[in-house]
Amino acid sequence: MDHYNWTLVIEERLNPQVTRQAIHTEHMTIAKLRMEKGAIVPLHHHINEQVTMLESGLLRFEMEGKDIFVKGGEALRIPPDVPHLVEAMEDSVATDLFSPPRADWIRGDDAYLRK
Repeated sequence: MDHYNWTLVIEERLNPQVTRQAIHTEHMTIAKLRMEKGAIVPLHHHINEQVTMLESGLLRFEMEGKDIFVKGGEALRIPPDVPHLVEAMEDSVATDLFSPPRADWIRGDDAYLRK
């Protein structure tokens, strides 16, 4: 068993409007993302199933030609390999679960987040 305390997990600034804390386990990655209003995660896709749980704020996901708005207290599942873009409509805090673990993040291949 592993026990984590978010206050002790390093918060990494990805760009001027987005920070990330990440915990990688054998079978998943758990990430806490803070996005300022106007922040955009560009269109991307990954092999991981993703569940985004919005703690606060409002995010717009662009997926499969649709806009999906997720607000604090809601969650969204994104299937593997589905291209998606995210825009923070308000200052937002989200916890993302990914399975399997985000190998691209572990090896530092996350340049799309740093723009």
